[in-house]
Amino acid sequence: MKSRYRVYWKVNLASIFFIVLSFVSVTLAWFAYSGLSNLSTEMGVKAWNIELNKNGEQLSSDMVISLTEIYPGMETITEIVNIRNLGDSDAQIKYSIVSARILDNPDDNFVVNETTTIKSEYVEDVLSHNYPFHININLSKKYLLAKGDEASFEVSISWPLDSESDEIDSLWGNAAYQFQKEEEEKKKEDENYQIRPAIQIVLVLTAEQYVKTDTASDPNYNLGDMILFDVENNQRCEEVSTTCLETYVIDVDNVMSNEVVSLLPNPNKPYYNDNEVYNGYYDEYQTIFEGVTSDWNVETRALTVEDILRIISRDIINSVLVRESISDRIIGNLNYENRIVTELERATNKNGYYRFVNENFNYLSSIGCYWTSSEYDDINAFAVKQISETYSKLYDEKKDSICNVIPVILANKADLENTQ
Repeated sequence: MKSRYRVYWKVNLASIFFIVLSFVSVTLAWFAYSGLSNLSTEMGVKAWNIELNKNGEQLSSDMVISLTEIYPGMETITEIVNIRNLGDSDAQIKYSIVSARILDNPDDNFVVNETTTIKSEYVEDVLSHNYPFHININLSKKYLLAKGDEASFEVSISWPLDSESDEIDSLWGNAAYQFQKEEEEKKKEDENYQIRPAIQIVLVLTAEQYVKTDTASDPNYNLGDMILFDVENNQRCEEVSTTCLETYVIDVDNVMSNEVVSLLPNPNKPYYNDNEVYNGYYDEYQTIFEGVTSDWNVETRALTVEDILRIISRDIINSVLVRESISDRIIGNLNYENRIVTELERATNKNGYYRFVNENFNYLSSIGCYWTSSEYDDINAFAVKQISETYSKLYDEKKDSICNVIPVILANKADLENTQ
């Protein structure tokens, strides 16, 4: 077993700058009719006021995150900026990467051009997964309702002590040292030269008027929202019963064009009928699933490991991959192409599991285990259970273990809205 306490030189990677530019509001004719009087029309201009706040202090439109050094085994560095809409117009918020430079190798210098293959989503994936250090970005939601709604913009920077390759750690440590040395030499030759940070990432965070387009987030169905749903009448209900279930939205970003919303019933409760007897083995998954849903009058599907992993990976600070003899690693961004497939392979190839904080995903936490429909390997399947008051895990449970089966409900949004 490799020691987790090996000593590394704390190579100085100079400063890491994350520059958030152009937090802008679109100012094009945002007018609302306030009323009609005879033949005249009175119009008022809606106030637009988006506030950035960090640690209780209001920020300007530019934000710089500066670190003097990063190194293997460092404590995860996090920056959280709260965004609040104090105006009286709903806002849509988004971010994108403009450019990223890692040291001075052209292969690690990215300039985003949406007309080419270098896109913001690709660069974000690279920063999250392709280096021994990991830079992750997350926006808690993509809209802000008027008059006080809030969201958070988060950045985390980590470098596990053991990143699976001593050679790669040494390579990057030496490269960082050489880059810093060359920058200092340039400064000696020209006192006006501005020493560049070893890593520089430029972001744009924008706010604009919220418009209900097909791709806009649906404010009625946020990840983790609780909905009481009657599985017999296929509609909302008001009091929990055998058919009125406590369910939670598990769509990471349900948008306006989505006709259905995915709901996960409370995983702490069994959903078998009194006359049904099951062992709860994984091999009985389909039989149990069909037995549970036989009297339900709503479309359903099986819960998958991808469902859980996409949700918990949104916590870019605390949700980690745990493997023996290797440092815990923040899961990070899984949105780009087939990244979620390679991430799961990273876990299964090393007998790993995923740990997440109960408080952040209480609708996933369960004292007893419950199955996903996804196999881990020949003798195990992915399951979820609470492991302490603080943490739960997505892990490999032996197929002959007894766990609950929780169907995912695919509720029609039109039916839900007609019963509100």
